[in-house]
Amino acid sequence: MDKDAKHKASMEKQKTNVDASIAAADTDKSLVVLLTGNGKGKTSSAFGMVMRAMGYGQRVGIVQFIKGEQLSGEELFARENLPQSDFYQMGTGFTWDTQDRQADIDAAQRTWHEASRMLTDPNYDLVILDELTYMLAFGYLSESEVIGTVDGRPPHQSVVITGRGGGAALQDLADTVSEVKDVKHAFNAGVKARKGVDY
Repeated sequence: MDKDAKHKASMEKQKTNVDASIAAADTDKSLVVLLTGNGKGKTSSAFGMVMRAMGYGQRVGIVQFIKGEQLSGEELFARENLPQSDFYQMGTGFTWDTQDRQADIDAAQRTWHEASRMLTDPNYDLVILDELTYMLAFGYLSESEVIGTVDGRPPHQSVVITGRGGGAALQDLADTVSEVKDVKHAFNAGVKARKGVDY
């Protein structure tokens, strides 16, 4: 059998397997996606889903925990160019910058109030909870309240949660869990974070 014939036979077999998998996926439901791990790209992936949802005319709510002292490219773009999105940022920057645990807890709870409002509003098709996992790891938010609110969201609403870790309960709740692995990072070699790539 020549290369072209082998390729055709291989692709026919692959297509049969893919078609069978598509046919077997017959449940239509909203999703909880957890993007975790030590690697770069969790927030970037979430914002890719924002663009995808908006391509279909869906309404998106975006809540960023931790970030906010320094403007990010995604915030600048969302505020200027994504009229179907509502964007809320905790606004305190990183916890190692503030060094004030109670102020961070208060800010996290104010931010969670905005997130929970979106998670109970059926007008949102997709809600992004960027860096939420840290709020659970630090004990700034009640894990049971977060899990219960995400689980009790409107039936059609999907949720994307980003950040390292997140805990077993969050992983159990999620329909899809993707771990971004840190194989190599320029910052570890002394390279400054780059505008448009890192923030």
